[in-house]
Order: sequence, then structure tokens, then C-alpha cells
Amino acid sequence: MDAFLLMLREGVEAALIVGILLAYLSRLGRHDEKKWVWNGVWAAVLVSVVAGVIVFATIGSLEGRSEEMAEGVVAVAAAGLLTWMIFWMGRRARSIRLGLEAQVDEALAADSLRGLAVVAFVSVLREGLESALFLLSTTVGEASAVAKLVSGLAGIAAAAALGYLIYRGSHRLNIALFFRVTGILIVLFAAGLIAKAIHEFQEVGILGTTREHLWNLGVLDPETSLAGEFLSSLFGWSPSPSLEMIFGYLLFLVPTLLGFLAMTGNKPIRIETRTG
Repeated sequence: MDAFLLMLREGVEAALIVGILLAYLSRLGRHDEKKWVWNGVWAAVLVSVVAGVIVFATIGSLEGRSEEMAEGVVAVAAAGLLTWMIFWMGRRARSIRLGLEAQVDEALAADSLRGLAVVAFVSVLREGLESALFLLSTTVGEASAVAKLVSGLAGIAAAAALGYLIYRGSHRLNIALFFRVTGILIVLFAAGLIAKAIHEFQEVGILGTTREHLWNLGVLDPETSLAGEFLSSLFGWSPSPSLEMIFGYLLFLVPTLLGFLAMTGNKPIRIETRTG
């Protein structure tokens, strides 16, 4: 579920970007130039996949203390990037279409078809690299890495289908509710990554432990309960967390969630994708 959610969110953002670029070219009657947008998209996808494979292979070859350290670092990096992503989207969503269209105008004015590919490449590459890091954070150190990879791919496929429907069928799309709901879930997921990172850093001795088990519940154990595994995967649930894990979880969750809710509580976000 965590991999599916993250890839769905990132995939929808990428699909919106591509849809805006293609729809604008359609309105300008520049249909032949659309292939340059797709060239940039596929190049960004390729670079993202290669980067993800290299990083995953590198971390996957680590063992013992080095592996635990890498898992903690990846968790912190992913949590930070997730937080930046949702706040960036919250600030830029209402102006993203105008910004992309201005870049297209500049490329067309300079008679630079490769410039169109660069616009698409840079925009999609950011989403692709974020996706690679997020997927890495859900699979590294997990026995179910293959299943999570499949779930992530399913999320991307769902996002691509949704993006196509947006491009073909919607003139104005209110995506405020989608980004608000998925944003809340992602904040909870990021808080779980912070708790996971603290646990890994405690395992290697970088962080001390005031109280190793603040509580020890026999229910919802991720190793024996499907519900516990689900809660652990998506929200960082632990049946026996340390005091530092709970403190770090709440210290991240409360201000981040309140800030996100305040930002997204304004007027609905509408992104125009009219194709004609």
C-alpha cells in the first residue's frame, strides 16, 4: 500500500505535467512537436530507472552495520523529500500550468524543438528521481521488496490511466481533494520513516536509548499480523517502540501535518487541461 500510494501520487503529478504540455501544444495547433515532449518524458524515465537500480544495487550489497546505517540515511532523505514535495505542490499548484506554458512559449519562440524535450525532461525527471528514492525507502531492508516493487508499478500504471482520462476528458480538474488526502497519508508515512531512521541509528549506536520499549504490545505485530504489517508499512507502526522513536515521530508529525492542513485549506486547486 505504501509503494502504491507513493507511486500513484508521484505518477499523477508527472501525468499532470505531461498533460499540461501536450494540451497546450494542441491549443497552439503544434501537434507535430508533441513527439519532442514524449522524447523528454522517456529520457527522464530511463534516467530515473537507471539511477534507482544503481542506488538499490549499491545499498542491497551492504551488510550489518553499514546496511542499517544506509537504511536510516535513506529513510531520513526520503522523509525530507516527501515533506518538501507536498509543500512545493501546495505552493505551486495554482501556477504550475502558467509556468510550464511560459517555458513552452520560450522554446517555440527560439525555434528550439529540443527545448521542448528539455522542458519535459527536467519536469518529469524530478518526479522520477523522487519516485526512485521513495520506492527505495519502502523496499530496502524488506523481505517483500519484489511485492512492493510490483505495487509501485501498479501505482504508476493507475496514475498513467488517470492522467490519460484527465487529458482526454476534463477541461478543468479540481485536484485539491486528491492532493489533500494523499498529502495527509504521505505526512503520516514520512513520520513513520523518521521513526524507522531513529530505530536504525539506535541499532548502530549513533543515537542513545533512554527507554528501549515505551510499551510492548502483543497485538498487531508486523511479523505475525497482516494488519500489523500494513500499519508498519504505511504508518511506521511498531508494537514496541523506543521513547526516542515516539518523540521523533510526534516532533515531525504534529507541526508538519498542521502546516500542510493550513496550506491546503484554501480555495480549491484547479488545473486546466483543455485540449482544444
